[in-house]
Amino acid sequence: MGEKDYIYGINGPVVTVKNTKSFSMMEMVYVGNQRLVGEVIRVSEEFTTIQVYEETTGLKPGQLVVGTGGPLEVCLGPGIADRIFDGIERPLKAIEAKFGSFIARGGSAAPLDQDLLWDVTMQVKEGDSLSEGQIYAICPETSVVTHKCIVPFGVNGKVIKIKPNGKYRVNDVVVSLKDSKGRVRDLTLCQYWPIRTPRKIKKRLNLKVPLITGQRVIDTLFPIAKGGAAAVPGGFGTGKTMTQHQIAKWCDADIIVYIGCGERGNEMSQVVDEFKKLIDPKSGKPMTERTVLIANTSNMPVAAREASIYTGITLAEYYRDMGYHVAIMADSTSRWAEALREISGRLEEMPAEEGFPSYLPSRLSEFYERAGRVETLGGGEGSVTIIGAVSPQGSDFSEPVTQNTKRFTRCFWALDKSLAYSRHYPAINWMASYSEYFSDLDSWFSKNAGESFVRYRKKISTILYEEDKLMEIVKLVGADVLPDDQKLIIEIAKVIRTGFLQQNAFHKDDTFVPMEKQYKMMKIILYLYKKAKQLISVSIPISKITKSGIFEKVIKIKYDVANDERDKLDNYIKDIDLEIDKIIKR
Repeated sequence: MGEKDYIYGINGPVVTVKNTKSFSMMEMVYVGNQRLVGEVIRVSEEFTTIQVYEETTGLKPGQLVVGTGGPLEVCLGPGIADRIFDGIERPLKAIEAKFGSFIARGGSAAPLDQDLLWDVTMQVKEGDSLSEGQIYAICPETSVVTHKCIVPFGVNGKVIKIKPNGKYRVNDVVVSLKDSKGRVRDLTLCQYWPIRTPRKIKKRLNLKVPLITGQRVIDTLFPIAKGGAAAVPGGFGTGKTMTQHQIAKWCDADIIVYIGCGERGNEMSQVVDEFKKLIDPKSGKPMTERTVLIANTSNMPVAAREASIYTGITLAEYYRDMGYHVAIMADSTSRWAEALREISGRLEEMPAEEGFPSYLPSRLSEFYERAGRVETLGGGEGSVTIIGAVSPQGSDFSEPVTQNTKRFTRCFWALDKSLAYSRHYPAINWMASYSEYFSDLDSWFSKNAGESFVRYRKKISTILYEEDKLMEIVKLVGADVLPDDQKLIIEIAKVIRTGFLQQNAFHKDDTFVPMEKQYKMMKIILYLYKKAKQLISVSIPISKITKSGIFEKVIKIKYDVANDERDKLDNYIKDIDLEIDKIIKR
């Protein structure tokens, strides 16, 4: 390393070292007497610039800076699931036990428990040839997640030594390989990977399977594919965090990675408390057993906020490489972009729109492009789906983070303040939102949800669009001047809005709705529309139809029919026919 290097200047989380050639770009370093974790972000002839991931208060010029010779990495192995980390993979529970409720500066703990014994079952034998990405051992990480130890990238060879099945620690050598050059490579239960580098894959696969969330407005009108990316923009109080909570709880992903990036501490506490209490509907076990939480709250150092989403996506890719389908909830990318802006300002870089750095779009693309459904190097299939919340100030969707996020996501769930304030949740505005996954997913919906699913969805979207146009007229001249066929559109749109799109997260049958029930609910609503339209065509007034109460009965389907009683939905078609016959006879 040569001569020792010392701090020259300090500007918030940005530290400079003068006249050194000891460090390389993106190298992880330890700064100051307390060995604060930092990363080299700029190298010039005169100065090396480091961003520090911890509070720099009390740091002084002249204190030592020590390089590690490698990039900022995360440790990947059994013990990640069911744990809470900060933005640079420090386990918060272990740090609390060591330092108390507040993280001490320079305080660190091993990312994975070094002493915990894992019940390991070997998947190979002596003489087997192993290549990168293949699985050589498995162990139960939690009661619902089986951890699969993967040969690190760049490692290939023949198994020359293997430990018997039994209990081992994460750093115990369990397999030894000899490569083509005669070198021996020892494999433990864990490995390291730089957070800013995407993990290798064999090939990308087409996005043909939806991520089922159980939220009707998403699954039916604006679906997202497994391996896709979605943005959830909304102002304060519109329900971004709540929407992500619902998706995290109920979607059919195998693993959930929840990144609290710059959000309030009480929100992250709520996530932790809720997930502890929630029972996973698929396994009957606590939800936390298949969840990884990264807590980087607003009072934590700003530079660590910038690293947190890369830490989260790297952990997600690791589970993807095991063959799992992973969903990431990033809450919120706006706070991450604000961290970029703050660091950029301290670096005195030329600002772009609204003070954000000019490289904001490329950083966003780097993150969202790591989503995908892939064939792994081991020959399996896995996916990473990214759902990123955006917090535009004043609900202004024209601001840079929202606009640039739209460029790199194919799904846009725009949250509406007026819907949220009227207690319509999820507050996804059906006129401002869109999904570009229809062409990829329609064949799956037709085959698995119902043969007329696509046709029903298009019809419901058309009705909502027509209602939106009619409401402009109603605002000007009132509803009384509309002909009955247009009044019917407004009435049936109300049924769609309140009976189908609006969902109650606290109702046992409405918090999650399976695709079969969603399909049948659409069928009933559209059948009612068809029959009411026939009545109006023979001059029966709309007022006579509304007085029958049939519209209210259809709205209450979501509460009156349990998810495991879907056969009862077929009776609603008969009820509509009976009610229509009564109206005709009156």
